[in-house]
Amino acid sequence: MRLSRSFLPTLRETPKEAEIVSHRLMLRAGLVRQQSAGIYSWLPLGQKVLANIQRIVREEQNRAGAIEILMPTLQSADLWRESGRYEDYGKEMLRIEDRQEREMLYGPTNEEMVTDIFRSYVRSYKELPMNLYHIQWKFRDELRPRFGVMRGREFLMKDAYSFDIDEASARRAYNRMFVAYLRTFDRLGVKAIPMRADSGPIGGDATHEFIVLAATGESAVFLDKRALDTPVPGDDIDFYGDLTPIVSAWTEKYAATEEMHDKAAFEALPEENRVEARGIEVGQVFYFGTKYSEPMGAKVTGPDGVDHPVHMGSYGIGVSRLVAAIIEASHDESGIIWPESVAPYKVGLINLKVGDAATDLACDGLYERLTNAGIEVLYDDVEGRAGAKFATMDLIGLPWQLIVGPKGLASGEVEIKRRATGERESVSLDTAVAKLLGSS
Repeated sequence: MRLSRSFLPTLRETPKEAEIVSHRLMLRAGLVRQQSAGIYSWLPLGQKVLANIQRIVREEQNRAGAIEILMPTLQSADLWRESGRYEDYGKEMLRIEDRQEREMLYGPTNEEMVTDIFRSYVRSYKELPMNLYHIQWKFRDELRPRFGVMRGREFLMKDAYSFDIDEASARRAYNRMFVAYLRTFDRLGVKAIPMRADSGPIGGDATHEFIVLAATGESAVFLDKRALDTPVPGDDIDFYGDLTPIVSAWTEKYAATEEMHDKAAFEALPEENRVEARGIEVGQVFYFGTKYSEPMGAKVTGPDGVDHPVHMGSYGIGVSRLVAAIIEASHDESGIIWPESVAPYKVGLINLKVGDAATDLACDGLYERLTNAGIEVLYDDVEGRAGAKFATMDLIGLPWQLIVGPKGLASGEVEIKRRATGERESVSLDTAVAKLLGSS
């Protein structure tokens, strides 16, 4: 994309309402614009990051055997009355009445609706296990929305729902999602630690939150330092094999949110292994058995010929929240530092002297070669001061900068900068292309 044809509304000054790093940088880098309290428009750079996160989430959900659907944002209040949650959920739920005076709600989650879909079509245990997921906008009417998209009212979420014949099968489904989450967050370039957590209004007796450690995190967390070094499963993982050893390797080490913190157990760890930190929740997995299937009549006929309520779990990833979490975990005083897997563009190509024939020709050639090779490039082809160009590229955080100017070209060289380290080197044009094609 040529900068001259793009929409990149960066800001020099930080808006007063921005309280934390990610909110400040998302506004300044032109990722989002606030429309009202806790509600944001996603601008081109932000939308590209969202799309990259969704792609990775989808790939790992599909790998783990989940099937994608799409449910509506508006739901019937009657479904929530069936489960008993309509009155329990509180004022965070936005309740609506349509012109036919039917009671509706803007869905904060989808357990009831997906249970209704399941019970309408599935009759036999032979159709199980089943896991249905979607990526959809949701709304929770937060009393005090703050921290930008970290605690907004409208948010993009992946939620999956598993259905199994019994508890043992449901626990295996839980493990599949647990492992899928480990892989997902690793591919997104963040270290997310599964921690014992409170199930809240979702319910159930087993749940883990996946927490990204960050100094500006919203809550206190406590963990065994060894959890930070636990390996993430590779591409060869068999999701229908025995995943218990992997899950156990993570859950046997102490890691808990503030609500579930066991001070005595934590202090029993060697002092050098105790980590007290701040964390950001980016996902949560739940097993809640028949909490929804029993009141809503979601049953299948088992091998014994008897109808059984299915055992269920739900599994959420905060897609829009992840954008902020990644920034909180990966930034410096100059701006964002995107992991390559989610960056809106891999390379920022900077023309230091727009209008100079040799510089324009070299930049156009590099842009064409990289683009044809499948590398996404943001080409700064507008006139401006070198310092301003560098500041903008550092602010938006693309992994690589390719800097082209008359002086370097006179000796047949361009400069490459790696955003994460600040390391710069002068190389030939061909070497620059080869290096960017081979980087990861």
